[in-house]
Amino acid sequence: MAFRAAARTCHQSGPLRYCVYRDAAGTNGDVVYHLHGRNLDEQIWNDDTYYTAMLQAQWQRSGVVPPTVVTLSYGPAWLLTPKGRQPGSGLLEDLMARLPEIEARVGRPRHRILLGESMGGLNVLVAGLSYPSRFAKVAALCPGVYAVSPFASLSTIRAAAERTGANPKIILGIWLLARKYAADDGEWRRISPLALAERSGPGYPALYLSCGLYDAYGNYEGTERLASMTRQRGVPTVWQPNYGGHCAVNVPSLAEFLVR
Repeated sequence: MAFRAAARTCHQSGPLRYCVYRDAAGTNGDVVYHLHGRNLDEQIWNDDTYYTAMLQAQWQRSGVVPPTVVTLSYGPAWLLTPKGRQPGSGLLEDLMARLPEIEARVGRPRHRILLGESMGGLNVLVAGLSYPSRFAKVAALCPGVYAVSPFASLSTIRAAAERTGANPKIILGIWLLARKYAADDGEWRRISPLALAERSGPGYPALYLSCGLYDAYGNYEGTERLASMTRQRGVPTVWQPNYGGHCAVNVPSLAEFLVR
């Protein structure tokens, strides 16, 4: 894959590390905030082994002027939860409080757009559905959307894993991560996209939701349900089911969504 790497500058604001990527040919005034998947970091955008470089290449091939991309990271694994009883909670408020500082450096965006995959896909849905007036679009790829709470009974969680084809070891990891950031089911509902979408409607950010049919994290069921819910509530929603496993991405349709 041939692509022209975007120019990169990296910075830190408190616990948040971020990199700013600008195409040498110019940018369109929009800012895409990219929130990475688990065990990745803020320097993933120009990685020519990852879908992020494929996005940059797609924009270049199609001749469109791309957005500025700002990649964000609080470390290898993190969830944007409102402040609650768990020590790790509160990153949602922290991020929103740091956006003005970031935009003082990159310039006020014409539109703010969120993009994330896997863990980052959940995080962008939490941010976009919690602060709908602050973002124009949200693209969530293979996001951690589950119809069953991590605080449900083990038998209920086991049945959901069997129904969705999720790998039990992966579900255990998700269960542990969720309980690190949420103390109970009430706190979990504050970041559950399905719960947050119950108050959505016209005026909410346009959504791009995608998932692989054979997603080993069991995300297909919840993501499809979220797409149906937001469409019914009048939110402009693109639902892109993909043939493949976790984070199978349709690059052309995603690239178009982010710049149209």
